[in-house]
Amino acid sequence: MCELLGFSSAKPADVRDYLREFYSHSERHPHGWGLMRENGGHRDIIKENCKASESIILGDIINGTSPQKNMLAHIRFATVGSIKYENCHPYSAKDLTGREWTLIHNGTIFSARDLIKYMNTQKGDTDSERLFLYLMDRVNEVQGQSPLSAGKRFELVEEIIIKAAPRNKLNLMIFDGELLYVHKNMRDTMRYKHFSDGYIFSTTALGDDWGDFPMAQLIAFRNGEIVFNGKTHDGIFVPTLEYITAMDAMNI
Repeated sequence: MCELLGFSSAKPADVRDYLREFYSHSERHPHGWGLMRENGGHRDIIKENCKASESIILGDIINGTSPQKNMLAHIRFATVGSIKYENCHPYSAKDLTGREWTLIHNGTIFSARDLIKYMNTQKGDTDSERLFLYLMDRVNEVQGQSPLSAGKRFELVEEIIIKAAPRNKLNLMIFDGELLYVHKNMRDTMRYKHFSDGYIFSTTALGDDWGDFPMAQLIAFRNGEIVFNGKTHDGIFVPTLEYITAMDAMNI
């Protein structure tokens, strides 16, 4: 299992203390870290395949992070895929219209026939990267070179998630340059805090006064406000005996 952190705000805000607290959890998630931050009008993707607490660059990166409107962060506990740079989140790419999409994922995808073909083309070997490649192909297939509206993008992402959620652990956050999509389907995970200008989300609370993020429902945020509420679906992950046995064998 990994941990996720996301941020959406109407005004740039100092997120450095949240990042420091979040990355301190790397003692339990030692297999890599990553960060998506806005920097001078473009998007930085920074990641390493080492424990965040042992990184020689992360402290300076956090200290040098300017106030943010949108931000994603990830710490990895490897369940699928080896410990290497290509398996660290976030995953990011541009669609045919030039829109940049970024994804972070927490969980394991056990059942996903549509993702198998990406095992031969992906750079790493994680199920999360395969999911991202599938997302990008579906976006390009539906829109071609004519950009989709925000509403149509939301409908497409929701369709993909509802299809993929059954039997899979699908806590994720996606940022498309305008919308921040947040979804969870595992109980006792994903918390959020609402403040005057927006929202912050984390797999575990980073302080007091955090609430539970809705279960099995995709919600999209823009500039710190909810703009789309998806329908509640039935793809809640329920551990089976087969799953528990497999996790015990992996000492997870």
